Amino acid sequence: MKTWRTRIVLAAWLAAVAAFGGADAATPLKYPPTQKLPHTDTYFGTAVQDPYHWLEDDNADDTKAWVARQNELTFSWLAKIPFRADARARIRAISNYAKYSAPFQKNGKVFFYKNDGLQNQSVLYMQQGLTGRPEVVLDPNTFSSDGTVKLESFKLSRDGRYAVYAKTAIPGSDWRDFYVMDMATRQTLPEVLHWIKFSAPEWRGDGFYYSRFPEPAKGAELTASMTGQSVWFHKVGTAQSTDTPVYEDKAHPEYFVEVETTEDERFAVLSVRNLKLRGNSLFVRDETRGDKAFSPVVPELSEDSFGLVGSDGNRLLIRTNRGAPNRKLASYDLKTHKWATVLPEQPQLLESASLAGGRLFATYLQDVSSRVQVHALDGKPLGSVALPAPGTASGFGGETGDTDVFYTFSAMNQPPTLFRYEIATGRSEVFRAPEIPGFDPARFESRQVFFKSRDGTRVPMFIVHKKGLALDGRNPTILYGYGGFNVSLNPYFSASRVAWMEQGGVFAMANLRGGGEYGEAWHEAGMRLNKQNVFDDCIAAAEYLINERITSPDRLALQGGSNGGLLVGAVLNQRPDLFKVALPQVGVMDMLRFQKFSVGSAWVSDYGSSDDAKQFKYLLGYSPLHNLKAGVAYPATLITTSDHDDRVVPAHSFKYAATLQERSSGDAPHLIRIETNSGHGSSNLNKALDEAADVYSFIWANMGIVPSFARP
Repeated sequence: MKTWRTRIVLAAWLAAVAAFGGADAATPLKYPPTQKLPHTDTYFGTAVQDPYHWLEDDNADDTKAWVARQNELTFSWLAKIPFRADARARIRAISNYAKYSAPFQKNGKVFFYKNDGLQNQSVLYMQQGLTGRPEVVLDPNTFSSDGTVKLESFKLSRDGRYAVYAKTAIPGSDWRDFYVMDMATRQTLPEVLHWIKFSAPEWRGDGFYYSRFPEPAKGAELTASMTGQSVWFHKVGTAQSTDTPVYEDKAHPEYFVEVETTEDERFAVLSVRNLKLRGNSLFVRDETRGDKAFSPVVPELSEDSFGLVGSDGNRLLIRTNRGAPNRKLASYDLKTHKWATVLPEQPQLLESASLAGGRLFATYLQDVSSRVQVHALDGKPLGSVALPAPGTASGFGGETGDTDVFYTFSAMNQPPTLFRYEIATGRSEVFRAPEIPGFDPARFESRQVFFKSRDGTRVPMFIVHKKGLALDGRNPTILYGYGGFNVSLNPYFSASRVAWMEQGGVFAMANLRGGGEYGEAWHEAGMRLNKQNVFDDCIAAAEYLINERITSPDRLALQGGSNGGLLVGAVLNQRPDLFKVALPQVGVMDMLRFQKFSVGSAWVSDYGSSDDAKQFKYLLGYSPLHNLKAGVAYPATLITTSDHDDRVVPAHSFKYAATLQERSSGDAPHLIRIETNSGHGSSNLNKALDEAADVYSFIWANMGIVPSFARP
């Protein structure tokens, strides 16, 4: 009887799935009408039509009404997927485990972040030593009723008496408010600092440096171009209105400026950046002498970057790519004003460098996997940190008096594990290992492959899936890429991805040119007038997956966010035949106007600008928005963005969605999912899990796949 009833239930359920697939997934949708208004921009004699220009004003009533209509269609379509709720339940279940950050230490106290499992925000704890009882310092889940306000940073003063912490000023936005906490009482003091973006506090004595912008005009927070950043000093216990101005370049209000202090607070180091260039200039002043002016270390602005690592007596330790595309560590003597090389350039990229316990930790990337070397402060090699396997190691930060440091190691099929490294002995031991219910890493395998791009360049890609994968061309596969801004896609673990792989899904992450995986040469090969190389690499990655019979065009999805969203849009225009599903997330889709919004001017160094005649022609040639063709059957597309994204403003996705819905032929759905109270990425864990469930459900539904966990 039980078997008979089960069969009836299963038959009814499968009929519902079939009905969804036939009536919804394969029937042309009736999209909400989007008004077209005449608007023309002229670039060097070329007229470019922009009929959806009005969608750039996300505060306008007409835009808000358009957003509401689009969301109504999208969420009603998603709600009809019979297994959507089951997908959400499985992703939540696999994500429900305790997550810890690498600890940091101050005056015998240990601080760390922990998420019990499904908390919207991780909680900051403090304990005495490594074995003390943890106590809550800050619980960001109490900052707002919906858990969308984040604790963005927390930094202790040198003596540990105070801490300054940052909260999101607007959920999802890059705007920050700074608060000061008295650590003895754990009470937040009355002063609040506003209009801060892209700045970290840097302590000196009883106050700290920070960078801020002028107060924006009302309603301009999400769209106004950012200019006029300046450096200020705030003294604890005073109002922001009494802060002392430190540095401002009134002749160049478009420059970004920031000050860092060394651990001993002796030196303040000023960095100035012209957003049209990749590099920065560098200046310093000796705080112990009461200097007011900054003396030049690197006075000129160029394509070369200089990042402060720390100090050793009179020497500043600086990581730079000047004369070293893979980066090196150099020192600048403030008495002799001479440079010296501490760690010479290696064949591998010097990804990061940090100081702790009188040691220098240098992390290199070798074919996109971490290799960590330990040195004396003069550069003398002292050994290496033994890592469990190829993967990603991060951390190794600390202070001069620390006797140990902490680091996190993870891989595509290995959750982040915390290690404690004892500086005196060079030994590592597991400090905390995650316990994920029902997850066995032995069931999954990860490997790195190399394929050739169109011009013969050898490009790496990580592939992870369940063991025993059949090479029959039928495996549902997500190809993920970024390819820009010198950003490396290091192997990492994702709990929500486990739900995808459990169903036979494959996840492939391609390390495209434009990233930083192989140093500045790799970056330059995919930026500005070389951007097509990035798209060619992505196309070659898709062709590799198909030719190796890992998947087929009917089972392949392309995913990317931000600059990766641009990647998805551009590749889709060039090779729509390779993919069944496209997932452009918070993408830069209008390559002619991106620099006019928020921090978009900072991307000119990587993209170029339509203000330049040669670059305009090149940008117009691949801009996702401007290269959608009428009558093409584009793959099923789920565009995702957020109403409070002030990094890549939602207008990019709005205009792209309207154009795609207008021009695409065929039956595949082209939907836009617009999150509220979020920004450039989900503003809390539950929103992130909901989006992951919708993304996977959208893929499965359009590939005609019924996940096994959803069956009766």
